[in-house]
Amino acid sequence: MRIEERSKLIDGKGTAEAIVSEVTSAVRRFAEGRRPPHLVVVMAGDNPASQIYVRNKVSMAGRCGIRSTLVALPGDVAEEDLVGRLGALGEDDSVDGILVQLPLPSHIDQQRVIETVSPAKDVDGLHPYNLGRLAAGKPRFIPCTPAGVCELLARYGVGIAGSRVVVVGRSILVGTPLALLLSRKGERGNATVTVCHSRTEDLGSVTADADILVAAVGKAGAITGDMVKEGAVVIDVGTNRVPDPSAPKGTRLAGDVDFASVLPRASLITPVPGGVGPMTVAMLMKNALQAARWGYGIDDEG
Repeated sequence: MRIEERSKLIDGKGTAEAIVSEVTSAVRRFAEGRRPPHLVVVMAGDNPASQIYVRNKVSMAGRCGIRSTLVALPGDVAEEDLVGRLGALGEDDSVDGILVQLPLPSHIDQQRVIETVSPAKDVDGLHPYNLGRLAAGKPRFIPCTPAGVCELLARYGVGIAGSRVVVVGRSILVGTPLALLLSRKGERGNATVTVCHSRTEDLGSVTADADILVAAVGKAGAITGDMVKEGAVVIDVGTNRVPDPSAPKGTRLAGDVDFASVLPRASLITPVPGGVGPMTVAMLMKNALQAARWGYGIDDEG
């Protein structure tokens, strides 16, 4: 990669490290005279990718001074048992934040589980109460990946107000909450946002109009260079495992963006890995701290 191309990369890993340092200092101040924040991560089954994600979250919590507890349940856990466990955690005053690692085993109603998590401890920001507050412009917990995307744009000085943003993907994890965040009134909003999805006709003609293009569709290489406007800021949320005979395990991570063809056209771009992924974990730590602060009736971020 040439020097001028390297200068286009948005360093999600480095930015996440800066946020983790900030959170660590804030946790230290919070814990003076109080117990540290307590995050509980609930995982059902032995999905290899989920195990990696959970391990990263637990490890990062430790770095930040946040107490973490992993509740590892078998893949055949009964839905009622999982729901009961989450209900008990919601009533436990020693627990500040609850995260359920998704996806869940196929026999479990994922939406029911999401709605069982206490809204006051929903550090993933996926409970309808928290999504509703976000839609109303009064957010509490903001889903971690959209929050991470907004943080990257802000810290790299990307102007959002008045810009044309295209978000490809409409999931409640990324696309929908991100569209709400970027279109709302405020310092990090006021964009004109278009949300594309599987039924969008002539996708390339829509994405080519974007000043800021966010790919969160879950398909490797879905966005190619001819679909991107010259000088656009490109945020790649995708994490897809693709075959690569040259890799030690025969596969590698790839984003939703065809990096090689998009890089020459973009003014800024997130790589995969090392872009949005680390930011998601960092923003989870911020949410866990905020949950503890709200639990003590502290509303400011000092």
